[in-house]
Amino acid sequence: MSATAETVATTIDFLRPINAEGLAKLGEKGKANPTNVVTLKTKTVCEGQFRNMTYVRDLAPMLIDEPPHLLGEDNAPNPSEAALASLGACLAVGVHANATARGVRLTKLELHLEGDINVTAVWGTGDLNPAKPLGFTDIRVTIDADGDASKEVIDEIIAHSNTWSPVANTMRRPVNVSVDPA
Repeated sequence: MSATAETVATTIDFLRPINAEGLAKLGEKGKANPTNVVTLKTKTVCEGQFRNMTYVRDLAPMLIDEPPHLLGEDNAPNPSEAALASLGACLAVGVHANATARGVRLTKLELHLEGDINVTAVWGTGDLNPAKPLGFTDIRVTIDADGDASKEVIDEIIAHSNTWSPVANTMRRPVNVSVDPA
């Protein structure tokens, strides 16, 4: 290389890191008390039409609405879209946490989700055929991730995260749900 040749510095933009020490402590806490169960709480308040505000902890409320073809104002995701978003976020958290635990720094983590759902029951006001499957019948997730590890290692992290995702596992198995008047 000649003395006049320019040196081009390249920088890699990794995702904002997770505190690896804090993550390890959380893992040890889980190993020390493997039967611990926490109860998560939210409150949803209908403001009118299909506009609903959901309150979680002390955070700003999350707006949930319906699109115009379902008689909403199209101000926010609908409940089914929010369920897909929760799945995507849960899988992303798991992938990033497991990458961190394995010493892998990610430069890209994008999840694309789509779900098939029959909406002809129209919340119990439309076609009420009891043989109709309600809710999602199929959900497909593709994860596009890259970082400072091989594709094989990143694919292993994705598979491991899928296995241990709380939201994915909630969607895979029956869950006891009770809905009672106050």
